[in-house]
Amino acid sequence: MRTTISIDEALLQQARRVALDRGVSFNELVIIALRVELNLSKPKPRQKIALPTFRGNGLRPGVDLDNSAALEEIMNEAPGR
Repeated sequence: MRTTISIDEALLQQARRVALDRGVSFNELVIIALRVELNLSKPKPRQKIALPTFRGNGLRPGVDLDNSAALEEIMNEAPGR
């Protein structure tokens, strides 16, 4: 597959030199670098966040903060809309 990306000129020249030193094409070096980065990069574990509430006793019954569509529906039902 063919795609176009923008690379800083200094980084591009450095990558071309590395590819030449290793005896691989620039394209192959980019593929290798992407594979290494994608295999090494693991998502960071999600941290629980305490959400403060004000003037009340927490969330309304039935509110699911992980369901944005349901939250939008609840907000649209609010008085004054």
